[in-house]
Amino acid sequence: MRGLSDDNAPLLVRYFLDKISGAISKDIIIQRNPDMWRWREFLPLPLEMEPISLGETETPLIAFSKLPNVFIKDEGRLPTGSFKARGMAVAVSMAKHLNENGFVVPTAGNAGSAAAAYAAAAGMQTHVYAPIDTPDVMLQEIKFHGAQCHHVDGLIDRCGQLAKKAANEYRLHNLSTLAEPYRLEGKKTIGFELALQFNWSLPNVIYYPTGGGTGFIGMWKAFDELEAIGWIDSSRPRMVSVQTLGCNPIQQAFEAGHKDIMKKYTPVDTIVPGVRVPKPLGGRLILSVLQASRGHARAVSDDAIIECRDQIAKSEGINLCLEGAACHVAYLSDLESGAVDRDETVIIFNTANGLKWKMPEL
Repeated sequence: MRGLSDDNAPLLVRYFLDKISGAISKDIIIQRNPDMWRWREFLPLPLEMEPISLGETETPLIAFSKLPNVFIKDEGRLPTGSFKARGMAVAVSMAKHLNENGFVVPTAGNAGSAAAAYAAAAGMQTHVYAPIDTPDVMLQEIKFHGAQCHHVDGLIDRCGQLAKKAANEYRLHNLSTLAEPYRLEGKKTIGFELALQFNWSLPNVIYYPTGGGTGFIGMWKAFDELEAIGWIDSSRPRMVSVQTLGCNPIQQAFEAGHKDIMKKYTPVDTIVPGVRVPKPLGGRLILSVLQASRGHARAVSDDAIIECRDQIAKSEGINLCLEGAACHVAYLSDLESGAVDRDETVIIFNTANGLKWKMPEL
């Protein structure tokens, strides 16, 4: 199963979109079960193959009581409690279809949980490489699903190096972010869902926590595919990449006008696991989406994230993950600065269930 290009760049799946548009319609999509697999024709797994599925439901949009044009896209409703289920469902299904032996995956936590669960469902072995300070519940979840969990003294980049070495040594498939093309295909279904939920239009602005950037890139790919078959028009949301002040290589590269992330961010100092990626492999693709969408990159403080998470739990009854709270902080900052208008339709991504993080001491 092919991973990267000859230049060690991410590979993207391309489809015969004219054939897809001739085979299905919006009405057919709407009539199907409201889950990720209603988009089968836009996914790489052959139609006659049963996917490895744990019930990847369509995730809801939740309106804020005091901000009626702002919606949380709550990915915490997915299997293993995070958006990582989308990508792993497709990647593991394809690996099973292509007769891979098993997997290695570096993780900040949630990707490892999802990989372990889907590999267990597929009857395949998994080796997960996670930083030693990964939240305990995620490490426990990885082990609970039967994966071999290797604790690493370092960040996701060091985990990636060890995973790559193990993949070569044991002839296992490397599920690292964008090191294979199929996790992105699962993640792009987020973009399809948004178009359907907004009656084949799109919101004005999307705030997305961006570590490796698979979902960020995947959403834009979904919008491209829907426009190509005439299901949406050319209007696009402004995409906002959200990181923290303790690890913001995307913001630094974007504001410097670079087309790629030129150097590794150091030193990393943030409590938010999902954005602790010092130099994402998909940096060029992330920056191209920011440019094409007329979007921007925002970095927020850990303290503001913690305060926001606590406030939203009490005022809205929603337990955001740290990454989701970061997106809300970024939105409020943009609202204050005028970068976004109060009457614009805004999506804030909550990428995981807040229960996967330690509750604050009360």
